[in-house]
Amino acid sequence: MSESPERREEDQSLSLAEKLERLPTNSGVYQFRNKDGVVIYVGKAKNLRSRVRSYFQEKRPRDAKTTALVSKITDLEIIVTDSAVEALILEDTLIKKLRPRYNIMLRDDKTYPRIRITNEPFPKVFPTRKIIRDGSRYFGPYTDGKYVRYLMKTLRSIFPIRSCDLNLNSETIAANKFKVCLDYHIGKCEGPCEGFVSGEEYREMIEQVAQVLKGKTRGLEVELQREMEIYADKMMFEKAAKTRDRLDKIREYNSKQKVVSEDLTDRDIIGFQREDDDAAAVILKVREGRLVGKRQHYVSGVLHRSDEEVLESIVKGHYAKDTQAPEEVYVQVDPGEEFDLLQQFLSERREEGKTRIVVPKIGDKQKLVEMARSNASLLLGELKLQRMKRADMTPRGVQSLQRDLRLKNPPRRIECFDNSNFHGTDPVSSMVSFVDGKPRRSEYRKYKVKSVEGPDDFATMREVVTRRYKRVINEGLPLPDLIVIDGGKGQVSAASEALLELGLEHLPLIGLAKRLEEIVFPNQSDTLLLPKSSSSLRLLQQLRDEAHRFAITFHRSLRDKRSLQTELTEIPGIGGKLAKKILERFGSVRDTKGATLQELQEHLGEKIGLRVFEYFHATQSEDEGESVGEESPVEEILPRGT
Repeated sequence: MSESPERREEDQSLSLAEKLERLPTNSGVYQFRNKDGVVIYVGKAKNLRSRVRSYFQEKRPRDAKTTALVSKITDLEIIVTDSAVEALILEDTLIKKLRPRYNIMLRDDKTYPRIRITNEPFPKVFPTRKIIRDGSRYFGPYTDGKYVRYLMKTLRSIFPIRSCDLNLNSETIAANKFKVCLDYHIGKCEGPCEGFVSGEEYREMIEQVAQVLKGKTRGLEVELQREMEIYADKMMFEKAAKTRDRLDKIREYNSKQKVVSEDLTDRDIIGFQREDDDAAAVILKVREGRLVGKRQHYVSGVLHRSDEEVLESIVKGHYAKDTQAPEEVYVQVDPGEEFDLLQQFLSERREEGKTRIVVPKIGDKQKLVEMARSNASLLLGELKLQRMKRADMTPRGVQSLQRDLRLKNPPRRIECFDNSNFHGTDPVSSMVSFVDGKPRRSEYRKYKVKSVEGPDDFATMREVVTRRYKRVINEGLPLPDLIVIDGGKGQVSAASEALLELGLEHLPLIGLAKRLEEIVFPNQSDTLLLPKSSSSLRLLQQLRDEAHRFAITFHRSLRDKRSLQTELTEIPGIGGKLAKKILERFGSVRDTKGATLQELQEHLGEKIGLRVFEYFHATQSEDEGESVGEESPVEEILPRGT
């Protein structure tokens, strides 16, 4: 699938029309880019030539979203794959990585907990939100944290799984490095740390744990029943009793699960509900006729997409990672022309055999799909309610700012810029981000000014605003609802020019001038003065002060690094750390020069003190004409006594 550098350079020099003419008929993935080179859509195709060229056929009917997409396409890139299924997987990977504007987006479930069985001689079983590719097995993810806790409690009551983090292997056990803990004495662990249970027996128990997590409990019941009878025949009544208790708890666990089907076929039931640009999906997991769990997803960008496209996005997003496909998958709509492709895709995610996609129309099977769809409808209602609550909970300062600045939308995301330099040296800038009136420190950014020499505040602001929002565009980051500049008309005009060049002139922009705390607008002579008690002004001042603090802190750190390269570091044997120690003690280079030999040796030691004294006395004799009043710049950073 890779191409040579020469071929890539050649492709970059081709126009869009020329690339369309050269498209191959292979299966693969295509990416559409806009004038800024940003990927705005990723798609797959069994035949790249016919699929990609269809977007540009003028007589072909299009919906509003496709029309908008085509109008912004200036370039395309393709990746040829060996099969249509490989293209489907690659498409999903690229969508999650690039997050193109015009694709359907399935919210990732990476934050949901899973249950992990570690890859060790004596495996551990515990819930986790982090996946480590070390051969461990993962089950889930589970959308309900309470169910995970219930499941772990049930597993520990049935199976004596170790809960320690000891490094158990044949060598450490043979060396008697560990002793049994309280879990062993109360019957919750069989003591593998002292070799009271063999590795083979322990792993057999772990396999039974895995069967429960997979929902395969009927076979486990038969296995435990046979095991209990064998122990009883061998007169091993204590082991038989333990197995009987385990069997009873398995049956109790099974009785609490809802029976939804009389047959034992493993299946997933997918239902979804859509409204406007959002959709919610619920996947019910049925194993051996019992409902053992459910997964849920939120989907965005579905307004101009068909039900078939929404279903395809749900299926490939849900099964693309570690999720095993069952024998059957029930869906509420026919996938259409992608039916065979999705069925092949699911079959490759099954341990053995093939997966069938079923579209039930009547009877109990259709009722199962309706149950999943009803759950999805409730989930979508919860999403809407959460959004309404967030809208109602807009902070008072944000609401006031919207009113006072006459903004179309509440400024929930505000970004504020400030510059800092010292007589034109070490020029830096800062950008701080507030969301719902609170600092979002993970989104703060600091900049070393690159293209500006000297104390040119306007050019500095133009450079930094350009750098910030060019990156926002290229990486698809959220745009702010309001941009605040620490400065007056000049700084605001510079920022406005930068936004205009990037095509972002529609973003609300203001400046906060320090002298009268007046609000400055681009291309307007009139300013706005808010009452000192206004919550709008307090929020703007908080933004401005935080940006100023962040810029000053960054500037001082750079200035300190530069300023430590003082005359002291020119003395043989004195580096940056020792120079800093000397300055902290004596306050400045001038005061260090004026110190007596006894003072220097008292604080720096005999050798270093003598070396510093001899250096400055020799230097003073050579530089007799130097002004006594001239001081090192370090004195402005480290006043005497700090």
